[in-house]
Amino acid sequence: MKSKSPSTKYINLDQIVAVARNNREHRERDYREQAIKLYPWVCGRCAREFSRLNLHELTVHHRDHNHDNNPTDGSNWELLCLYCHDNEHQRHEEALLQRDGYNRSDENRNTATHNPFLNLRKLLDGLGKDYEK
Repeated sequence: MKSKSPSTKYINLDQIVAVARNNREHRERDYREQAIKLYPWVCGRCAREFSRLNLHELTVHHRDHNHDNNPTDGSNWELLCLYCHDNEHQRHEEALLQRDGYNRSDENRNTATHNPFLNLRKLLDGLGKDYEK
């Protein structure tokens, strides 16, 4: 049996990735177009209004964070501006981290152990003796 050359493997992988990206973009276009038709062109958080000129800055946010959950009635969508959309996802990530037990004040997390000033007093005291002579 003849094995495929490495370049053939990459071509097949590239084709698979291209098809997956194309499918995702198509799916996103479909639910974005539906959401734009269903909802007023206003950010659901900051109430910024959009027109045809800046409509590309208005994004579709999935309330349950599942991009495959796209009911045709739009119940899982809300329109958010780019800034509010990024903020919403950041808040979601932080909530997941806290749910999983991560806390910024947690003493169990890894901390730096190097102390660059540990012997500073000794060095300064020794430096002073050199100048007294």
